[in-house]
Amino acid sequence: MVSESEGRPLRVGLVCGGPSAERGVSLNSARSVLDHIQGEDLLVICYYIDCGMNAYAISPAQLYSNTPSDFDFKLESLAQGFQSLSDFAQHLAANVDIVFPVIHGKFGEDGGIQELLENANVPFVGTASRNCRVAFDKYNASLELSAQGFLTVPNFLVEKDKLAKSELEGWFQSINLNKENGKVVVKPTRAGSSIGVVVAYGVNDAAEKAEGIISEGIDDKVIIEVFLEGGTEFTAIVVDTGTANNSEPVVLLPTEIELQSSSNSDIQEDTIFNYRRKYLPTRQVAYHTPPRFPSEVIDCIRQGLSLLFRRLGMHDFARIDGWFLPTPVTSLPSAENTGKFGNIKCGAVLFTDINLISGMEQTSFLFQQASTVGFSHSRILRTVVQHACSRFPSLVPCSNAWTALSRKIQSPKQAEAIQKGTSKKKVFVIFGGDTSERQVSLMSGTNVWLNLQGFDDLDVIPCLLTPGDEYSSHDQNINENSRDVWILPYSLVLRHTTEEVHAACIEAIEPERMEVTSRLRDQVMNELGQALSKHDWFVGFDIANKQPIKYSLQQWINHVKEAKAVVFIAVHGGIGEDGTIQSLLESAGVPYTGPGPIASRTCMDKVATSLAVSHLASYGVHTIPKDVRATKEILKSSLADIWNELKAKLRTETVCVKPARDGCSTGVARLCCPKDLEVYANALGKKLHRLPANCLSRAHGVIEMPVPPPESLIFEPFIETDEIIISNKSVDDSTRHLVWKGENEWLEVTVGVVGKRGEMHSLNPSITVKESGDILSLEEKFQGGTGINLTPPPSTIMSEDALQKCKRSIEVLANTIGLEGFSRIDAFVNVRTGEVLLIEVNTVPGMTPSTVLIHQALTEEPPIYPHKFFRTLLDLAFARAN
Repeated sequence: MVSESEGRPLRVGLVCGGPSAERGVSLNSARSVLDHIQGEDLLVICYYIDCGMNAYAISPAQLYSNTPSDFDFKLESLAQGFQSLSDFAQHLAANVDIVFPVIHGKFGEDGGIQELLENANVPFVGTASRNCRVAFDKYNASLELSAQGFLTVPNFLVEKDKLAKSELEGWFQSINLNKENGKVVVKPTRAGSSIGVVVAYGVNDAAEKAEGIISEGIDDKVIIEVFLEGGTEFTAIVVDTGTANNSEPVVLLPTEIELQSSSNSDIQEDTIFNYRRKYLPTRQVAYHTPPRFPSEVIDCIRQGLSLLFRRLGMHDFARIDGWFLPTPVTSLPSAENTGKFGNIKCGAVLFTDINLISGMEQTSFLFQQASTVGFSHSRILRTVVQHACSRFPSLVPCSNAWTALSRKIQSPKQAEAIQKGTSKKKVFVIFGGDTSERQVSLMSGTNVWLNLQGFDDLDVIPCLLTPGDEYSSHDQNINENSRDVWILPYSLVLRHTTEEVHAACIEAIEPERMEVTSRLRDQVMNELGQALSKHDWFVGFDIANKQPIKYSLQQWINHVKEAKAVVFIAVHGGIGEDGTIQSLLESAGVPYTGPGPIASRTCMDKVATSLAVSHLASYGVHTIPKDVRATKEILKSSLADIWNELKAKLRTETVCVKPARDGCSTGVARLCCPKDLEVYANALGKKLHRLPANCLSRAHGVIEMPVPPPESLIFEPFIETDEIIISNKSVDDSTRHLVWKGENEWLEVTVGVVGKRGEMHSLNPSITVKESGDILSLEEKFQGGTGINLTPPPSTIMSEDALQKCKRSIEVLANTIGLEGFSRIDAFVNVRTGEVLLIEVNTVPGMTPSTVLIHQALTEEPPIYPHKFFRTLLDLAFARAN
């Protein structure tokens, strides 16, 4: 082992993927861990386990893929494979100091990987295999909790091929549930991320849904639980602060999960916290940290979870979910539960699901709760890793060496900061807005803010743009004084929706709420501080307790100007992309990222963009014919006549419709007949938030609709492209591969361009692979774990010569429009000639953690990692100012 004085980085093996349906979430978690713990004092080595349980050493760049499907089929050529899992474990024993498993669900949380590592004597973060086995299985965990004296939710186990309906009926009867329509929750016993969780009514429905989960292969054991009507779900992170193997759990401030049912009375929806609500930004869920529960309830939750963590023999950290019931539930048999932990004066507290490897995506509960009590993403993750190191005697010298090195690295940085004095450059990252793209904007802004925080010479401040009259106006010429900008404290950024961030700002400055949060925060910080100060590696908290501050848009611009700051614009659509914010900043002399007002205005209008480049055919740039119509006109005209006019004018049988001024696939649909146009117009007329999957004549996923409806719509011929399919098996059953017929010469690509005005450089294009329907859905673009991009296009599809011609055409297009800083161009490309057919230009493209721009920057030579990529964009803004 290395001597302390030598000091070398701690080597952490980050393992993600796994066989469960959660491997996409696992990839997102691993990316987030990599972003926040990697440093000069800590070296992260990445590994991936595919769904066939084959292990690979992968490059960190792979973690920025949108989904494992992006690289699963390339693993043989991209990564170092291992003969077997035991070979993999031996490799880890020789090459890393400690393993951080970030596999959710099967193999990651059920004791599988833990047992593998234990047998090879490899130290790892988290709970031992024996204890994982009990805690992960929801049925076994409920038996154990009951045996340990905790109140539990009545449940019934269904095993594969063993369902006896008479027994299920007996169970319904024993807990006073109506067997015809009694409400229950049916869920796999060994799956996480709320995968497969459904609500059922009565014995027959429950039995059918349980068998459905088993037949889908999600799990062969299913648990049926009482639906806790009137209850509120909560979740809490537990962090172990003890020394050696003496567990000393501290429970952070729990989060209340407020579910909102659909406002549309046509849609019957059960309010449960399912996969879509967990990972896709919708207005159907809001979080409150700390919960709006009586203090007695919060104390009971924290005390109970601390006990539970100890009694189940857990290590380092975990996330545990439960319910608070303000009134005792009749279906909790009272005789059994009297005297059990969780019975309190004002109701009952029950613990349900134990997550041994909590989700670690950027805005996950771990970071929401940690930031509320003074820990940044980096500090909480490093605390967990350091605590794990301290449990392994063999790692103590190594851990001391890491501590010595990180202190050595920190002190020159601190000295440099003191020497520079106040010379940190202020950067305001603005996101939000009022378009249908505002949730993606929040994800983009959060990602930019977190990535730029790693630079010691920058002070990065997150800001939320809200309309002053709260999301009701879509008027592009709205007076800037009717819009507000909130400067946000760290913890308030970490939410799923802009509405939720805004509500959290208002809640945070409410005096009574402020007092409660402050008191609870101090209590938890005191507990953490006292316990962690026993460890020499603990360097304190790094998030100050600040309040959000509200400005009008103009006041905010004045504030930014006084601070001599630069603005990173992450507002998609609306005033963020139509030149309004750019003009306001330019008038105030404030530098900003991305193109100027004129180019922004041109690109926001898809027709104007086409006109601006219509003369570039000789450079290989072409445009698609368009027909623009006012939404009002469509709603009051004969749809059959409009359909015939469109077919004649555009010379097409199939039409693509899109809002004239929206992006991110909002409202984009393929129409094949007058009936499709009628369904689409009806959705606009009724102001529906989404078109359900497969409601048009061609199969498609859910289509998010712009609300309120756009003033005008663009109709274009639908360009036929050949589907690219990622097959699961090849002829010899050994590798996954690409299948592409190549009958149509056109493929859809998206290309990032970066640089100074007149000198824009094209990154490598990405081919978008659609997983369902003809139009890329919002999920495929932005929900973790779905959607595939091939970057750069494989040579089997597009030759190097055609690729270079395509990049040159894109550069001509970008420089003709006057783009600068960075933008994203969507187009169809001819795979034979490299000619491009322009779709649209996004002057504030998506900057989410797995966006194609990041994939493209990573294929540059040398690869540009996200923090460096965003810094490059910022430096272009600085350069423009000078």
